[in-house]
Amino acid sequence: MKKLRIRYPQAVNPETFDVAAHAETAPGALVEAILLTSEICGQLLSPAAARILAGDLADFDETAILGALARCRIEVHGRLKVVDIIVRIADGRPDAEEAWHMLPMDEMTSTVWTEEIAHAWGVASPLLEAGEIAAARTAFGESYAKAVQQARIRREPVRWMPSLGSDVRGREAVVLDAVRKGRLSMTQASALLPPGDLPALAANDAPVKVRKLH
Repeated sequence: MKKLRIRYPQAVNPETFDVAAHAETAPGALVEAILLTSEICGQLLSPAAARILAGDLADFDETAILGALARCRIEVHGRLKVVDIIVRIADGRPDAEEAWHMLPMDEMTSTVWTEEIAHAWGVASPLLEAGEIAAARTAFGESYAKAVQQARIRREPVRWMPSLGSDVRGREAVVLDAVRKGRLSMTQASALLPPGDLPALAANDAPVKVRKLH
């Protein structure tokens, strides 16, 4: 399957932003999809409002926007807002359920997670240590959802990083799985594993950022 690529724009200066000019760049099919989605959600938009909303999303991949609109038609009830669409754009971040299962539940376990997962883990870990699993899961989900929403609104790309546990052999499986999923480069992985576990690699990749929480 072809990997979806999302282009993250530079910040817009509201003093120089021309709404009309930006809206004119919105594809007609996207405007129509926004109009239909808004109607299904329960509140009609004018064509002019839909063009402006589409213009606000112009820096995202159109396929990604259409996928987000499909989720909006199921999940949003009432007025359709640009934030409703942005937070549902697929950008490589896992959903809350997958993120929860990526957490290291002991000091031996390694994981490769995002900045948002690590942040939410910090919120949930005291509850886990107290044995309050259900409360920890709820706190994690709420914190993670908020962090992901903020990151997407800021147009920040997903950033993956390893958190290494004490089990070296278990670490290998986690790191290699992250390489297969495109979350770590082979060069980054080679810095985390014993010599000989990976072939020789070019040394021009970005240095890996390791976060140890144990």
